[in-house]
Amino acid sequence: MKEIVCISGKGGTGKTSLTAAIATLASEQGRAVFADCDVDAADLHLIFRPVSTEKNEFISGKIAAIAQDRLVHTGPSNRYQSASLDHDLATTCVELCRFGAIRHSAEGIRYDPLSCEGCGVCVHCCPESLFRFEPRRCGDWYVSDSRFGPLVHAALDPRAENSGKLVTTVRQNAKRIARETNAELILVDGSPGTGCPVIASITGADAVLIVTEPTLSGQHDLERVAALARHFRVPASVCINKADINPEQTDSMRAWCLRNGIQCAGTLPWNPTATAAQIRGLSIIEYARLCREEDALRLAEAVHSIWENICQLKRSLV
Repeated sequence: MKEIVCISGKGGTGKTSLTAAIATLASEQGRAVFADCDVDAADLHLIFRPVSTEKNEFISGKIAAIAQDRLVHTGPSNRYQSASLDHDLATTCVELCRFGAIRHSAEGIRYDPLSCEGCGVCVHCCPESLFRFEPRRCGDWYVSDSRFGPLVHAALDPRAENSGKLVTTVRQNAKRIARETNAELILVDGSPGTGCPVIASITGADAVLIVTEPTLSGQHDLERVAALARHFRVPASVCINKADINPEQTDSMRAWCLRNGIQCAGTLPWNPTATAAQIRGLSIIEYARLCREEDALRLAEAVHSIWENICQLKRSLV
């Protein structure tokens, strides 16, 4: 079983569209499990159209809450919690909170859970023991069936954090399902950028496929994310999307990959087929087989070539 993660230096490079296209081919050549680790803005499900078989709440960290015996309800549409408290004591709580979650109001003191960072100062220092700590709900993660195979995916709640931990949860369960089904491949749609969610997406993976674009900023992003993969000793290959919009920059990127010992898995032309497939909720491969248009078939052929190079890389991994 090998785990390959598709990543990019920024969002919008075509990473998810390519992942879905490769998923089509992978599902036809053996048992595979898929994971969407772009939990901050998950959209692989738009093409997979999964049917959820398991839903789990994601709890991470803690959040302050006003003790129930001091809580004054201000209506279901108001996110603020209120409690009556002596003004001098309230001033202490307001001064202690560095995130603006505790404020004065006509009712006494108001607490905004969405602004709470869970630091715990109010719980430990409130002179009236007004606050207590509760487990923080950050979102949900799912195990689903799809026409390509099992998909593990997740969704963060608005303004929720700890997405790196949620990515780890998604990957761990994808590996569990892969072991249970004796799958040969785990294909992961990773997070864009180089931050904590990306690190959680690639750490311990067998290989990464970096999707980039032939622009100066694309070159910069490629170098940063390739350095991240190198730091964690994960072999990398590169796909240059929309390669024909700037052939000189594409050639420069190929040369950079060669100098740095990184395989260029292939290039994709700019093609309206990708957008047409998204509108239909299909992968590029599925759309090409359905419509049989020349542009779509040409793009599908390029994806086939990239998949073949990935298979060669997968066979070379020990």
